[in-house]
Amino acid sequence: WKREKRLRCPCVALRKKEMSENKIVRAQLTPMENLLVGAVGGTLETTLQMPLLTLKFATQEGRPLPKRLPEWYRGLGIQAGTLAPITAFQVMVNGMLERTVTGGKRNLSDIETIGCAMIAGGTSATLYGPVDLIMIQQQKLQKGVFDTVKYIYSNFGIPNGIFRGFVSTVVRESIYTGGYLGIAPVLTKTIMNSDIGYFKGKEFASGLAGSVMAGVFAALLTHPADTSKTCMQADLECKTYPTARAAFFDHVKNKGIGSLYKGGLARTTRLCGAFFIVSMLREKVIQFKTSQQSA
Repeated sequence: WKREKRLRCPCVALRKKEMSENKIVRAQLTPMENLLVGAVGGTLETTLQMPLLTLKFATQEGRPLPKRLPEWYRGLGIQAGTLAPITAFQVMVNGMLERTVTGGKRNLSDIETIGCAMIAGGTSATLYGPVDLIMIQQQKLQKGVFDTVKYIYSNFGIPNGIFRGFVSTVVRESIYTGGYLGIAPVLTKTIMNSDIGYFKGKEFASGLAGSVMAGVFAALLTHPADTSKTCMQADLECKTYPTARAAFFDHVKNKGIGSLYKGGLARTTRLCGAFFIVSMLREKVIQFKTSQQSA
C-alpha cells in the first residue's frame, strides 16, 4: 500500500499543478495592443507569402503565371497595406468580443474562443472584400492602385463593383479568422498538454502542428467559396459569372468539383503560415503581459 501511494504521489502532484495553472486568468490585450499585434502579424505574413497569393489568383483565374520576380509581387502594396489593417481589425474585434464575453475576469472556453474569432472574421468582410477585388483587378488590368479603383468605381459603382463578392467573403473570413484566432490556439494548447512525447510541453512544435491542422481544415472548407468569389470578382462585366453561386455550379458541372480547389495547394500553404505567424505572435504577447501582471 505504501509503495502504491508513493507511485501515485507524483501523478497527483502533477494534476494539482495543472489545475493551479488553469486557474490563472490570462491577461487580455487592450484594443490598441491587439491592433498592433494584428498589424505586425498581417504585414509580416503577407510580405513573406505574397508569391503564394499571386500563384493562387493566377491558378484560379486560369491566366499565365508571372515570368519575372517583380510580377510575383505585383499588388503587394495594396495587399500588405490593407491586409495589415484588416488583420489588425480582426484581432481587435476578437479581443473586444473576448472581453465582453468574459468581463475580463475569467479565461475563455474553447467554444467561446472559436466563436469570438468567427464573428470578428465576418465583420472584417466589409474591408477584405474590396481589397481582394482591387488586387485581382489590378493584376488583370495591369494598372496602378488608384487607376484600378477609379476604373471599378466609374464603370460598376459600389454595390456591383467595389463590394462584388461580399457574401462569399463573409463566409471565407468567418472560417479563416475562426481558424487562426480560434482553432489554431485551441489545438496548440491541446497538443502541448497532451501525452504525445514529441509535442508535450513544446510550444513551438505544438503551435506549428496546431496551425497546420487548422490551416488545412480552414482551407478545405473555404476554398470553394474563395474560388467562386475570385472568379466572380474577376468578371466585373458578368459575362461568365454573374454571381458566386453561378461560378460554383458552373465549375462543378463543366469542370468537376476538383476545379473548385484550383490554387488550393498555394492557399493552404499560405493559410498554415499565416495561422502560425499571427496566432503565435499574439500568444507570446499575451504570455508576456500575463507574466508582467503576475510579477
